[in-house]
Amino acid sequence: MSTSLPAETSATAAAPKWVPSNSWKHFVAGAVAGMAGATLTSPLDVVKTRLQSDMFKQKQVVAPTLTLAGAGPSVSIPAPRPGGIGGVLWNFVETGHILRDIYKFEGVTALFKGLGPTLAGAVPARSINFFVYGNGKQIIATNFNNGEENSLVHLSAAACAGIATSTATNPIWVVKTRLQLASSSKPPVPSFFPTSPLSPTAALASSLPPTTLKRPPPLRFTSSYDCVRHIIRTEGVRGLYSGLTASYLGVTEGVIQWVLYERLKKMTGGDGKSQTVDGAKTGLFQQWLGMLGSAGTAKTVASLITYPHEVLRTRLRQPISPETGKVKYTGLVQTLRIVIAEEGVRALYGGLSAHLLRVVPNAAVMFTIYEGIMRWESL
Repeated sequence: MSTSLPAETSATAAAPKWVPSNSWKHFVAGAVAGMAGATLTSPLDVVKTRLQSDMFKQKQVVAPTLTLAGAGPSVSIPAPRPGGIGGVLWNFVETGHILRDIYKFEGVTALFKGLGPTLAGAVPARSINFFVYGNGKQIIATNFNNGEENSLVHLSAAACAGIATSTATNPIWVVKTRLQLASSSKPPVPSFFPTSPLSPTAALASSLPPTTLKRPPPLRFTSSYDCVRHIIRTEGVRGLYSGLTASYLGVTEGVIQWVLYERLKKMTGGDGKSQTVDGAKTGLFQQWLGMLGSAGTAKTVASLITYPHEVLRTRLRQPISPETGKVKYTGLVQTLRIVIAEEGVRALYGGLSAHLLRVVPNAAVMFTIYEGIMRWESL
């Protein structure tokens, strides 16, 4: 006697599953994780943005100097920056100096400049990213790879998530960048980021009293709304999408991070499915440790490989120069050429120390919270 499955069961099995069960959990988990990570690392985000921009390098008032004495008047030039490992370590010392000086000259609130737009961007950005990636890998694996996940599935899902996130949230990040680059009413922050050696003429000019070097008053915004109005009034709606091409280039970072994270999580037992040599499941502590280590390592590697796009994106999002009344950076390739010509290849890694100090712990916290919520059975 032949048996047949119920019509409903057969139809369900035959139809592609485009909406995974509990898909909303990825959205909620991403929002909570993004909010926690952004708040905890906001001060380092401010430092990173300032180091990436050339606007604050132009406002230096204090820097390590060397005095040159000769036949003419003595002049001071910036001291040479340590090279090799010393230069890398100096990056972290410099980050501490800038954090201290922002607090000293601008107050504690300056350490959280742009936090409103950051949260307004981080919450939807992480929600969209985790939602598209988490559901995307299930959909791709189920319908195109016999339900099996592999690196190609993770890569495809990460690319879709990155493009969707960049397109939806670019205006928010433009506003955040403009707010962080806007000066406060107090004196500018002393920067300990040495510039390239100056010629005697330029060095002499830099040693003149501040009153002889006049600059237009810097932009100041009273709120995020004020910043949005200014951008639309001066640059049009298109200004809110400044740096979008660089953001798309940054999708590569997300792809590397997700693929590497999934691989490391499986290798370290952080996926909760691995077993010990005696066949038992890995313990809870090892799972959490595996997730933390995998998230931090994946973010570090991805950042080191793709960091220059962060600098280019920040430059593209800078406001119109108050000195020339024009936008200095207009395109990805044009920005790359100007930065290398004026500041050298090293400038493409400006703010790297502050970036790593922020994004690595941020990624560890964010992914751990996300995984915790996803594994919370009561949800």
